[in-house]
Amino acid sequence: MKKLEKRRIILASSSPRRKALLRGLLKNFGLKFVVKPSNIVEYTPNKTVNFSKFVTNLAFEKAASIAESFNGIIIGADTIVVLGGRVLGKPESASDAFRILKLLSNKVHTVYTGLAIIDTENRILYNVCESTKVKFRKLTEKEIKFYIKTGFPMDKAGAYGIQDDLGSTFVERIHGDYFNVVGLPVVKTYLGLKLMGMID
Repeated sequence: MKKLEKRRIILASSSPRRKALLRGLLKNFGLKFVVKPSNIVEYTPNKTVNFSKFVTNLAFEKAASIAESFNGIIIGADTIVVLGGRVLGKPESASDAFRILKLLSNKVHTVYTGLAIIDTENRILYNVCESTKVKFRKLTEKEIKFYIKTGFPMDKAGAYGIQDDLGSTFVERIHGDYFNVVGLPVVKTYLGLKLMGMID
C-alpha cells in the first residue's frame, strides 16, 4: 500500500455542503481532497419500496463513474427526503418549493443518504446508507414564503437546509445523524476512510 499522503482522495460531488463537511473531517488528519463531479444524473424514483438500496446504488454509480477515469479513494453520495413513502426532490420552482415545505410542515420525514467509497488501487468498496428522522414544527405561509425568497431551498432535496440560518428554525427535533441531513454522514465517512487505511 502506498504512503497515505500520496493516495488521492476524490469527492464525486460539487455539493458545497459535502465539500465543507469532508474538508472539516479530513483536516484533522492532515488530508486534502479534490473535487471531480460525477456525470450521473440524479433522479427521483417514481416507485420504490427500498429507499436505502436506492440511495446506496446511486452513490455507488456516482463514485464508479469517476473511478473509471481516475485512481484513488473515490467518495460518492446521494441524499433523498422521504415523506409518507414519497420522495421529495429538489424544487423545480418557487411554487414547488412552497408545496414541498407545506407538505413537510408539522410532520416527520426521513432523510436517506447513500455513501460509496471506492479504493481503486486495492479494490475495496464501502457502500452504506444512513437515515435520520426529522420533525418539522408547524410552519406559517408567511415563514415559508420568506424562506423561499432567500433562495436557500432551491438546490436542496426537500426544499430546505438544516444548516441554513432559517431552515434550521423549521426543525423541531431529529433522531439520528445531523450531518446526514446536511448531506454527508460524517461518522460513516470516517469509518469508510479508516477501512481504506487513510486514517489510522
